[in-house]
Amino acid sequence: MTAPAVSPDSYYQRTGEHRYKPTAHAGGAWNTEEQHFSPLAGLVVHAVDRFLAERPATGLALARISYDILGRIALDECEITVESIRPGRTVELLEAVVVIGDRPVVRARAWLLAVLDTAAVEDSPVERLAPPEDFAPWAMGDLWDGGYISSIEVRHREAARAGRATAWISTGLGLVAGEPSSPLASFVALVDTANGIAVQQQPTAWMYPNTDLTIHLHRSPEGPWTGLDTTVSFGPTGHGLTSTVLHDSTGPVGHASQILTVRPLANG
Repeated sequence: MTAPAVSPDSYYQRTGEHRYKPTAHAGGAWNTEEQHFSPLAGLVVHAVDRFLAERPATGLALARISYDILGRIALDECEITVESIRPGRTVELLEAVVVIGDRPVVRARAWLLAVLDTAAVEDSPVERLAPPEDFAPWAMGDLWDGGYISSIEVRHREAARAGRATAWISTGLGLVAGEPSSPLASFVALVDTANGIAVQQQPTAWMYPNTDLTIHLHRSPEGPWTGLDTTVSFGPTGHGLTSTVLHDSTGPVGHASQILTVRPLANG
């Protein structure tokens, strides 16, 4: 494996038209020699944004993106390709594939929907989270390892029972060195943190990595904070689910779900 680059201000550095090298800030929480999926999820949206910018505007916006994690995501250079697999004037489906060392490690599909004026009926019964300044700073690195966790600012409010918590996440780092990222890509780059903020069991005794991430959006989010209202459930047969209502500073924007493989650690 090629050693990750060290950059003071980004999670990735561009190495080619579709290639990116992770910096040490992208290091994973379960294994520091792997990438944390959160910044990689944002990088995929960044690649989708670039794909869309290279063709005539269509008036479509991303409303859902789902990621399937196909295997170990090494902390190494990756290539991301994007293609349209279901073109349309009002609905379109894109597919993005992340490859490391000639092996696909992530396959993502994004639905784009037509942008229309529905301000007259805009509404959600989901209550807004209290603002970040009302939450206590949380040293997430005391519980989780890795360069990614060390790179983020977390404001956290734990519920009275395990498996429930709310948090605001922010970072001063960019996704790709020297390149601006859209508010959506920057927002999505923090969503996968949800699986670590509402602790159902201590990660020193149990593993519960997610094998997917699906994000549905009813409104385009704005930064710089990603709000997470998260519930984690473990079933009796080794499966779990992390469910999160997503917020930005003005209110709810959508939902995220992560399926988990729950396993006891040998040293737990």
